Amino acid sequence: MRGWWQEIADLVLPADCAGCGRPGVPLCDRCHGALRGSGARRVPGPVPPGLPVVHAAMDYVDEARAVLLAHKERGALRLAGPLGEALAGAVRAAAGGALPRAPGDPPLLLVPVPSARRAVGARGHDPARRIAFAAAGVLRREGCRARVPGVLRQRRRVTDQSGLGALQRRENVTGALEVVPGGGRLLVAGPVVLVDDLMTTGASLAEAARAVAEAGGQVVGGAVVAAPQAPPSRSPGRLRPFASDKRN
Repeated sequence: MRGWWQEIADLVLPADCAGCGRPGVPLCDRCHGALRGSGARRVPGPVPPGLPVVHAAMDYVDEARAVLLAHKERGALRLAGPLGEALAGAVRAAAGGALPRAPGDPPLLLVPVPSARRAVGARGHDPARRIAFAAAGVLRREGCRARVPGVLRQRRRVTDQSGLGALQRRENVTGALEVVPGGGRLLVAGPVVLVDDLMTTGASLAEAARAVAEAGGQVVGGAVVAAPQAPPSRSPGRLRPFASDKRN
């Protein structure tokens, strides 16, 4: 119920810019422009074992952070479009030569890192999955065959990642994901780019890569909308929490 009510309200109610607060528009031209990043490679510190090469569309600061928070935590669902455009740029960088454009090329598979069911229920939507579909739409309009197979799920409960250190996050999510029954045959259809809205330590993406590889998928990279400017602390202690970190 909450999900479709959010979508109706998002369409008919007045909105301020999610990035800067300018009245009358859900996203002003300046903030929309701030989401058009270059898809730069990001390396967290320490790098969790099994993490593929990850590209981020932008830094997790200022307007980008505000827009991600508005979409993820406040249900501003119309922002999935511009966030999908940003993610598509990171996917292009992550896929490189694997972008399928010629007839007969296998499709590019954008596999979202799943949120926990309780988080999806609380928010009314799955942010990474919604943005992945928007990104796939952008790529298809450019002539790239892109699909979003929702093949990953959590097989056990994990602790909220916010505030955990890098090693604690890795321990928290190791072995937590699996491919749904029958998902393996979807994953072998083409190269896989793992996608998410935000990367901090990379633990969730590394665990997703493990689960996909065990099911026979070929992970060629990871793509996220945003990542912090500087690598997280190398200490196994607590990180400064990000309000929009994936809550599992």
